Amino acid sequence: MKLIIHGGFFSESDQSHDTKIAKQNALKSIIEKSYEFLKSNSAYDTVAYAVSLLEDDELFNAGIGSQIQSDGVIRMSAAIMDGDSQKLSGVINIENVKNPIFVAKALRQEDDRVLGGSGAKNYATEHGFEDFSTEIPQRRSEYDAKLKTGGKGTVGAVAIDSNGKLAVATSTGGKGFEIPGRISDSATVAGNYTNEYCAVSCTGVGEDIVSNATSAKIVTRVTDGMSIEDAFAKTFTELKQIDGFAGAIGIDNKGNIFHQDSYPTMVFASFDGENFEVFD
Repeated sequence: MKLIIHGGFFSESDQSHDTKIAKQNALKSIIEKSYEFLKSNSAYDTVAYAVSLLEDDELFNAGIGSQIQSDGVIRMSAAIMDGDSQKLSGVINIENVKNPIFVAKALRQEDDRVLGGSGAKNYATEHGFEDFSTEIPQRRSEYDAKLKTGGKGTVGAVAIDSNGKLAVATSTGGKGFEIPGRISDSATVAGNYTNEYCAVSCTGVGEDIVSNATSAKIVTRVTDGMSIEDAFAKTFTELKQIDGFAGAIGIDNKGNIFHQDSYPTMVFASFDGENFEVFD
C-alpha cells in the first residue's frame, strides 16, 4: 500500500515561510489520515477521500479556497479513475458544492460520466449534494484587487492498495480570472489517468498539460514497458519543448512512487507505511 498526494505549486501565490510550513504540515496530516483509510479501503475510495481532505483545506486551490473566475464566480472541476475498469468520471465547471470529487465519484455509475456546468450542478442537487459556497475572504480580496496567481493550483492523489489496484483523483478550483467556460486539464485524461500499470495526477497550467497529454503519455509509456522514471523523464522533456509548466505524481503497479515538476516547486507528500517524503 502506497500513497502520494499533491497540492499544486508553492509559487501559485505570494507565499511566506509560515505558509510553507502550514502546507507541509497539512499535507503530512492528510496523507497520514488517508493512509490509515487505505488500510481498510480500496485505492479508488482512498483517492476520493484524500482529495476531499485537500478540497476541505483552504490552503489549497480546490473546493474551499478555489479561485474566482473573471466574472466573479467560482467554478471547479474534478475527476476520478480506477485502473481496473478504466472508467473516468468527472465534473467540469461545477458551482456551489463542497466536494466536487464526490460528485465525480457518484457519476461512475452513470452512462454519461462527465458532466459540465449547470448539468453537473443539477446532478449534484438531485443526488443529495447540498448547496455550498467555497469562497473564502482571501480569494475575494485577490479578485477585488485583480491579483492574478498564475493558475498553478490543483490537488490530486494516487494510491495502490493491498490488492495491487491503482486509482487516481484530481480536483481544481481553476487558475483564477479565467474566461468563463474555460476547461481545465483536471477532468481530462491529460491531467488524470490510470490503467492497471500506472496512475498519474497532474498540476500546473492546464493548457500546457492538455497540449502535452501528460498523464496519458506517462501511463501509456509505463504500459509499453518503460520504467516510471523514464516515462516521466521523456514526457517532461517533451513538455520542456513547449516551455510547459506542470508537475505530476505517479505510482506504478510495482509500487514505485515518482514525482517530477518542470519548475519549482510542486507541493506534495508521499507515504508507504514507513517513510514520509514531503516537499521542501
